[in-house]
Amino acid sequence: MSDTSTQFTYPKLHNAMWPGLVGKGEEEGQEPPISLERMLDLTAAAEVDGQKFEGVDYFLFHPHTDPDASEDELKRIADLIASHNLVIGSLVAPIWPGTVGDSAMGDDEQQEKFLTAIHKACRIAKVFNDIGIRKGGVIRLDSAEFGVDKWREDPTAGTARIVDTFRKATQIAADHGERLAAEGEICWAGMHSWKDMLDTLEGVGMPESFGFQADQAHTYLYLMGYNAPEHALLQEGYSPDEFAAAYTELTDKLRPWTIDFHVAQNDGTVHGAGSHDKTGRHCLANDPNGKLDITATAGYWLDNAADRGIHHICWDGCMFPNDVLETPDTWNTILDAMIQVRNAHGWN
Repeated sequence: MSDTSTQFTYPKLHNAMWPGLVGKGEEEGQEPPISLERMLDLTAAAEVDGQKFEGVDYFLFHPHTDPDASEDELKRIADLIASHNLVIGSLVAPIWPGTVGDSAMGDDEQQEKFLTAIHKACRIAKVFNDIGIRKGGVIRLDSAEFGVDKWREDPTAGTARIVDTFRKATQIAADHGERLAAEGEICWAGMHSWKDMLDTLEGVGMPESFGFQADQAHTYLYLMGYNAPEHALLQEGYSPDEFAAAYTELTDKLRPWTIDFHVAQNDGTVHGAGSHDKTGRHCLANDPNGKLDITATAGYWLDNAADRGIHHICWDGCMFPNDVLETPDTWNTILDAMIQVRNAHGWN
């Protein structure tokens, strides 16, 4: 177990609620969703040498949340989370087809659906902020364009359309006092490699309100150029020195844009479930096949994190099987890994 004696105040330690939802459903081969109440119980029960999770990052869609929920219903959710001695941090906007939104690369009707999802997320964020259960964090998005085949038909036009949608979304967020963070994953067009992600960030060009959400599992596959071999920074069989050089190059490019951070592990493979396309596989923190030294690599992203407005970090166990999510030791092991990150890279 971790030595908790360092006792840095920041970053606060959050757990994601969406692993109970993403990739879950009622279709053949899918596992059922896990309720918000159960996810909160599992999170609140985790403890390592007296340290517990301090908050949650939260997905704004059914069955955890109706994106059109009344203020009274949102107050009930806030009270439920507070009853577990947790606060809310970053929010996930329901920007995908089948939720509220649609592709950021799509036509005007699709773009309007995407922007409607941002409006709804900002409304909910304000309610949580006014209640006092949420004091920071970002609103997370992506291009909601599954896969890169359509984008590859005309990359310049595809990225330009995504940038246009993101700029409009960012203005909505800025008008509400919120910041948007694009989570870089290999499955989202225009964000599927570190270079394409950087092009999109620079194209939006609104760093005060639009930035990058770095996930350790997803960005590992950026290194390997999984969906963009031309942008690979590493090849299989790399040495520790080659890894360090490549990771330094990757984080030097993306860290200045990074305003939200997910602690995670990856074994070098991809995974998809339900309607979610294959993306970087999230593994247990102590997975023997994990490619990352979680604590060491987190430091590359968290350098000067407070200056970029980062006040918490979040574990992302997206698409973990339900039996893993339901195992208490899963969350103790994860919390222990996060404590190690804070002990090594935290601040007061």
